[in-house]
Amino acid sequence: MKTVVFDLDGTLADTSGDLIAAANACFRDMGAGDQLCAITDAGTALRGGRAMLRLGMQRLEREHDEALIDAYYPKLLEAYARDIDTHTVMYDGAMDAVELLKSTGYRVAICTNKPEGLARQLLGRLGVLDAFGAVLGADTLAVRKPDPEHLFETARRAGGHADKCVLIGDTETDRNTALAAGVPCVLVTFGPAGGDMAALAPEALLDHYNDLHGIVVELIGRAAA
Repeated sequence: MKTVVFDLDGTLADTSGDLIAAANACFRDMGAGDQLCAITDAGTALRGGRAMLRLGMQRLEREHDEALIDAYYPKLLEAYARDIDTHTVMYDGAMDAVELLKSTGYRVAICTNKPEGLARQLLGRLGVLDAFGAVLGADTLAVRKPDPEHLFETARRAGGHADKCVLIGDTETDRNTALAAGVPCVLVTFGPAGGDMAALAPEALLDHYNDLHGIVVELIGRAAA
């Protein structure tokens, strides 16, 4: 079966506001006050918890304190889990595109470097968990993106074939995952780092989810030719 595999943060949903809030909770606990801005630092938020902690520590001139970053990473995850959907929204048209793909014979799944439990918690809160045939996170397997096995196993668990999938993402990590897997990659342009996506030379750029179905049909058809 043909499978469309989505990244989560910055691809299906804008989660940056809640991630930034969790990081700032850590900095307040350090006695430093908020260090990150939900608007200007959104791109860093979508690169993960450690990236946010490193940016804040850099602003505190403590960027080399890896031990403190390691100590606060679990606290960041705890703060995030408590308020995981306060600001998060699905991108316009995302779930309509998912349902259209399913109705035309595609399997759909999520492959994210967010911990699986948090990914499932968020999708459940947003009311869309059951729409996906599989959800694999950073801790589901012994490997994670950009290791291609993370993508391959996601496709398999959704009932698809690893060699008949497309990865939809928003970062260099997603691009590198697709390259390692030898499958087409679509990068979204509407996220915080959207303007940087063309330089990564994906097989396609996605400006709005209304266009996804046509792009997927073309890419999978081209890959099968």
